[in-house]
Amino acid sequence: MDILTIITILILISAVFSYLNDRLIKLPRVIGLVTISIVVSMLILVLGKTTNGLTDTIKTLAQSIDFSKVLLNVMLGFLLFAGAFHFDYQKLKAQRLPVFLLSTLGVIISTGVFGALLYLVTFLLGIELPIIYCFLFGAIVSPTDPIAVTAILKTSKIPPRLNTIISGESLFNDGVGLMLFVIILGIANKSGSSSFGEILQLSVQEVGGGIIIGLILGYLGYQLMKSIQDFQTIFLISVALVLLISLIAGKFHASIPLAAVTAGLIVGNKSTDKTNIADQSLDKVWQLVNDLLNTILFVMIGLQMVVMPFLHEFWVIGLVSIIILLIARLVSIAVPVVVLLRKFNLGNLSILTWAGLRGGISLAMALTLPASPYRELILASCYFVVIFSIIFQGLTLKKVVAIAVRHKAE
Repeated sequence: MDILTIITILILISAVFSYLNDRLIKLPRVIGLVTISIVVSMLILVLGKTTNGLTDTIKTLAQSIDFSKVLLNVMLGFLLFAGAFHFDYQKLKAQRLPVFLLSTLGVIISTGVFGALLYLVTFLLGIELPIIYCFLFGAIVSPTDPIAVTAILKTSKIPPRLNTIISGESLFNDGVGLMLFVIILGIANKSGSSSFGEILQLSVQEVGGGIIIGLILGYLGYQLMKSIQDFQTIFLISVALVLLISLIAGKFHASIPLAAVTAGLIVGNKSTDKTNIADQSLDKVWQLVNDLLNTILFVMIGLQMVVMPFLHEFWVIGLVSIIILLIARLVSIAVPVVVLLRKFNLGNLSILTWAGLRGGISLAMALTLPASPYRELILASCYFVVIFSIIFQGLTLKKVVAIAVRHKAE
């Protein structure tokens, strides 16, 4: 299937699913799109080898898309730039300490707790999964997904302060999660341990490199955009900026998420003037780009079920992984908040735990795993986690917030 055909069919399917959700199902858009895509994927799997033109086309489409490369190398930069572009830097600055702790220490703690508990459970169930792969799985699912989080939070009445913390954490923790993933995967491949120097070098290269690239290119883009008034040129500069960030960060093995977020915060908070027509148009266009890419991404997530390996064989570990991840998320929030910040609020803790959604980035990392006896188990279980997170947690988040707020009021 050539690239033009893939894009055409993908956009057509996204438009049809979006229409069906808006017209008939009326779920929050992200949840509705994933749900419809999963139902269609299940129908395709049930139909099996029957000769049906539509099912064959969708199955071929899903198999033709390299989900990991498309998301990590193409879509991610645009989605994170757009998310950061609309983020209020002053609000982020006010909550910088909890955001920093949750996006760094929180991810590390979650990875450790998840890996240890998963190893214990698989040992008790008699399932072979080395502890290093348990921690690798933890690194894959511990970062919250900024795309899923932002989309779901739009429909939830979360207190503004918690909204800023959750959104800010999701914007920055991908870089830490990707760094842990690369380090642990390296250890697993070597069947040994990386030296402290190698880990430090990788950390500086991934995190520091991403931030520096984002700062330099973001400031350059801001200066160029500030010096002109033509909207089309301003928009072209912003698009070129995102593409350049993805290209340069990829070449230097730096964090594309951190670079895109850093640049988006600079451009969005420095170059936009609410009274300027060009800036207003730029803001609206990037919001449209964000919404369109979100629509396509979540349709792709649902359709990936067609190519997931042997989901029916790993449903036990998939369900166990969901429970373990919620426990790990709770611990990763409680330790920084209670121990370091010396604050405790059960309602806020429950909201922060339940709003930590996983999405396409976790799935993309899982798909990059090299061939091993444990790849299919991790990939299938990761899919269970992502689908539960988007659909069930997304649908019930309003209720969790309402209960927490009511409990706080009493």
